[in-house]
Amino acid sequence: MLSKELLREKIALLSKMTPDDRLAIPCQQLPSVQALCEIVALVKDIVFPAYFDDRQGDVMYREYHIGVKVERLSVLLSEQISLALRFENNLDEDLNERANECMMEFINALPEIKRLLYTDVEAIYDNDPAVHNYSEVIFCYPVIQAMLHYRVAHQLHLMNVPILPRILTEHAHSSTGIDINPGAQIGEYFAIDHGTGVVIGETCIIGNHVTIYQGVTLGAKNFQIDDSGRPVNVPRHPIIGDNVTIYANSTILGRITIGHNTVIGGNIWLTHSVPPGSRILQSKAVDVSFTGGLGI
Repeated sequence: MLSKELLREKIALLSKMTPDDRLAIPCQQLPSVQALCEIVALVKDIVFPAYFDDRQGDVMYREYHIGVKVERLSVLLSEQISLALRFENNLDEDLNERANECMMEFINALPEIKRLLYTDVEAIYDNDPAVHNYSEVIFCYPVIQAMLHYRVAHQLHLMNVPILPRILTEHAHSSTGIDINPGAQIGEYFAIDHGTGVVIGETCIIGNHVTIYQGVTLGAKNFQIDDSGRPVNVPRHPIIGDNVTIYANSTILGRITIGHNTVIGGNIWLTHSVPPGSRILQSKAVDVSFTGGLGI
């Protein structure tokens, strides 16, 4: 057991401002992860009423309860957007007016976010025979949580709100294993089956009616470096056309185009564009017998 004197010594040492602290600790108040989680929960209740809040099951009071939640959402969004703007720009100035404008723009986009999420629910239902109804998808499938976070985060990204989109998508990543950068552009009717290990990079463009399976990576092949040695943020991830299916554990890298109506089989490594209607499959597996527990 540590003595009180040793504890005080370590506390004093940890409390000192180090050069690394000065680089990492912002001067401004940080956005609240807890508040952002509440924001997503409110959007979930608004988009899927009666699923996650029993009080909204009564049609007579539905408008009232949704109104209360939209009001709470508005307050939290304004606060967190204001904090994010100050954090990003290291400013003390009052940014409440700009934050309120962003908040109103987000509230205006909520019906479209809801529409898109229901197309995702429909896509999962249509692509998985194990699903019995839409409610099962909404209640049980991790992709809905991931897409809820992504569609909220992407709207904030489109509004040039800093830091909040990344916090939202990384929170979903930690709980679902699905890693979607908020900058990616994803169309309607998007389905991820199972989902664990999926990675979708920042500059991906994904069309409508696209289905991908677990372990799929839509990533960058390499990076351009500027004069200071930093990676340049340029388009570097794949463009996926409409009606494309990508099976489990396939890796698609670079700014390449996968033409519409293409099927990419499992465990494919792809770094070149393919035309519409392609079928990209593995070579025939080689049957090799191993003895004595030997691998390669």
